[in-house]
Amino acid sequence: MSSSIRIQENDFDISAEIAALRKGDPRVGAVVTFLGAVRDINDGSQVKGMTLEHYPGMTEKALQEILDQAKARWDIYQTLVIHRVGPLLPEDQIVLVVVTSAHRGEAFAACEFIMDYLKTAAPFWKKEDTPEGARWVDARVTDDAAMARWSKKSI
Repeated sequence: MSSSIRIQENDFDISAEIAALRKGDPRVGAVVTFLGAVRDINDGSQVKGMTLEHYPGMTEKALQEILDQAKARWDIYQTLVIHRVGPLLPEDQIVLVVVTSAHRGEAFAACEFIMDYLKTAAPFWKKEDTPEGARWVDARVTDDAAMARWSKKSI
């Protein structure tokens, strides 16, 4: 399996990323993607923008561990995680997760697992700009619950 992780400020082209991941691999029968975007409302407050921060080196290592765990659980071929950092506005793309495999079931499960762990175990910090002022965003209880269901072989 090949995995690619990119932490970047620049936007990305989802179609180009998928095409590049599939190119030259006729085994691929399934491509599952998750695209996360900035919403304009969170916890009942308007969000004018957000800033994402990370710890270089530590972030990539944590993401690689998540991708390695996904490969150990499912028969998947390639994975890609692109996560943006820096200032973002509503509707901006934040994160892209792409998983390829021979069959959709493996790819869907692996993609969901990767996102569940990324939301809770990857060292990203999110600060939202609201009319009430800036606020740091904590992990949600629902994110922790989503990750907990995979705990049979947790990272």
